[in-house]
Parts: sequence; structure tokens; C-alpha cells
Amino acid sequence: MNLPFFFAWRYLFAKKSHNVINIISAISAVGMAIGTAALVIILSIYNGFDSLVKSMLNDFDPDILITPAEGKAFVPEGPVYDWIYEQDIVKNMCCVITENVFINYDGRQGMVTAKGVDWVYEEESPVRDHIRAGEFSLHRGDVPLAVAGGTLAYRMGINPRFLSPIELYFPSRGRNLSLTNPLASIESVNVWPSGIFSISSEIDDRYIIVPIDVMKELLEYENEVTGVELRLADGHSQKDVKTLVKEISERLGPEYVVSDRFAQNKALYKMMKYEKLSIFSILIFMVIIIAFNIFGSLTMLIIEKSDDIGTLMSMGMRESMVKRIFVLEGWMISLLGLAAGLALGIAISLLQMHFGFVKMPGNFVVQAYPVILSASDVIITAASVAAVGWIIAKLPVEIMAKKNRC
Repeated sequence: MNLPFFFAWRYLFAKKSHNVINIISAISAVGMAIGTAALVIILSIYNGFDSLVKSMLNDFDPDILITPAEGKAFVPEGPVYDWIYEQDIVKNMCCVITENVFINYDGRQGMVTAKGVDWVYEEESPVRDHIRAGEFSLHRGDVPLAVAGGTLAYRMGINPRFLSPIELYFPSRGRNLSLTNPLASIESVNVWPSGIFSISSEIDDRYIIVPIDVMKELLEYENEVTGVELRLADGHSQKDVKTLVKEISERLGPEYVVSDRFAQNKALYKMMKYEKLSIFSILIFMVIIIAFNIFGSLTMLIIEKSDDIGTLMSMGMRESMVKRIFVLEGWMISLLGLAAGLALGIAISLLQMHFGFVKMPGNFVVQAYPVILSASDVIITAASVAAVGWIIAKLPVEIMAKKNRC
């Protein structure tokens, strides 16, 4: 039998002469349980929002984007693009022209990012699932149409039910600037609003989607594009994406940049990762503060059991074994709280995942708080809380041992 564990277990549930020790121990266990449950629940909610943001961005950003390493535009031709199109993992491939342009709509002006897309994008883009007004259509016969981000549309007063055109302006590449008539050196085209989409605040505030022929006319391009977007078939893994990115990069050479979704939004994904780390750090710091209740209860228990300690040591028990008894005693308090907190946190997260009891306030894209319970988060939480409990349990034991030796 493990003698230190036996004594620690007896001390944990035995009635103490000072009832305050039992009260502080119970408060410590409850506090650890609440802190652990909060870690599991809040990290699960963050996972839900993280997944929601990524899924919304995935409907706008392609799985893989090909852009020139130097300059803005290139002509996508050659056997490499034929090879890409033949890959089973590639669902579709479309050409885009993206540029910052000046627009005017019914007397309101501003700078926007115009994205010209081809018929493949128009037919198969997931953006159509995010239309909030009108429809996702870029052509009505020979008339070019446009869909605008919700925030941009609100700021500019764009409405698909109105007949006013959206005027796009861009400096001409082939004409010199005229000081007497500046408008003569500016290209302009008109498109008519057909729909308004809503994906994320950043995208909604910047983007307007138009036919690629409109952008070619505005920028005076012939066959050039600014990017080639690849969307992959369902069921692909991250490893498949990395393999395809590497293969395309090798075939195209250093003149082109081939980016997966992480590379396209590196700053955003890093920020989201750091945010989760910050949330975890704040919550684990709260657990550390709560765990100091164990420090107090264990210190009082060591003082109360000083006669028992003397008896055990006179019977030949080593000091290291006596110290282990009280370390295990303090650790058991934290482990009881940890077990209860994990059970509570997992139960609440699973209930929210399946039934969505807690609703989102206001008019949001989802009705209930999104929750994704991650096994890795549960394991990291359990390991971190257990480590905190072990360290806090050792502190009073080492302090009291050092004090007694002095």
C-alpha cells in the first residue's frame, strides 16, 4: 500500500478539530471546479466563434490563390494550368481581377476594392449563400451587375431595388494626366447593383464584386488577371492542400506566389491564435488565484497535525514521505475540483452544442452561441489545472519544512 496516499486520503475526509479547515478546503475544491469549468466552456465558445469566422472567410477566400511575385497582373496560360485543372482534388478554377477603385453612387463617393470575377465564380461561388438583399447575379442580358458588401452598401446607400448605376473610376494607363481636363485621363464604367452580401465586417466594408470584363475595361487589360483562385473538392485534408501548393509552386517557378488560406490571411489567423492563448492565460491565472485557498487550508492542516508528524517521524518515517502526505492532500483537493469542473464544463458545452439553450442577442448570423468542444482543449486544461494544484500544494509543505529545520 502507498502509505503517503493512505494518510492523505484519510486526512482529506477526516473531521478536523478546526472546522474552518474543512470550509476552506471545500471552498478551494469548489473554486477549482468553477475555474476548470470556465476554462472548458469559454475555450469551447471561442472555438465556435473561431470556426464560424473561418467558415465565413472560406466562402470568400479560395483554398489556393495564385498571384505574381512581382507586379500586379499576369496572363494565366500554359500547361501548368491545364495540369491544375485535371487534378481530381480541384473543384473549380477561376480568374479574378482585384483592384482599389473610386466609386460614385447617387452622389456618394468612396474608395472600395472591386473584384472582377469570371462566369465560373458567378456560377459556383459560395458568396451566393450570404446574400441578404437582392440576388447574386452579375449579368442581366448584356447589362453588367454588381453585388456589394453590406456595410459598404449601407454607407453608400446602395440598394438593388433602385435604378441608379454604380460608377467605377480608375486612372487610365494609356493616357497622360491633363491638368486642364483631369477627367480625360480617367477610365470609368457603370454597373447596376443586383444584391448585397454579408460575410464579415472587414469584407462587407471593402468589397464589391463585378464581372471580370468590367474590370478589364476599367483597367485596360486584355488577357491579364491579378489572380487565379482554386477551390478544392470536399473531403480534402490540410496535407492535401500543402502537397498541391508545393507542386504548383514548383511547376510555376519563383515568378509566382501560391498561397493557401493561412498564407492569404496570415495576420488574421495569427491574431486569432494569440487571442485564444490570451484567453487561456487569463483564465489559468484566475485558477492560480483560486488555488491559493489550498495554500491556506494546507498550512493550517500541517499545524494541526504537528503531533501526528512528530509521532510518524519518531516511528521512522522519513521527512520526504511526510512531506509527500501533505502534498498529496493538497493535490487531491485540486483534483476533486478538477474532476467536477471537467464534468460540468463538458456537460454544459455538449448541451449548448446540441440544443443551443443560450441564444445570441440581436440579429446575428447564428441563433445560439456557437460551441465546439475540443479534446485537445480538455486535455490541456486538465494538465494545466493539475500542474497548478501540484505546485500550490508543494509551496506550504516546503515552507513549513524549512521553517521547522530553522
